[in-house]
Amino acid sequence: MNIIRRPLVTEKNTVHSTVNTYAFEVDVKSDKTEIKKAVEKAFGVKVVGVRTMNCRSRQKRAGARLTKVKYWKKALVKVAAGEKIALFEGA
Repeated sequence: MNIIRRPLVTEKNTVHSTVNTYAFEVDVKSDKTEIKKAVEKAFGVKVVGVRTMNCRSRQKRAGARLTKVKYWKKALVKVAAGEKIALFEGA
């Protein structure tokens, strides 16, 4: 199972990265320990804490049509002091 779907790079998450917190879209069925192990394995960093939130599905208007935004899960991962994830640093 692929736990980490994609990194979330937005203005707000860029501010979070200054305090060693990075955001990812993760699999809906994954829990905090699975997310922690996946990030540590993928990026080679020490994870201090994981916060998760479920983003509900909703309807969105696109012109005259209604479309559905999928249900997804977001994880905020805090890494140890002095460690960085290069993916977010633009390297």
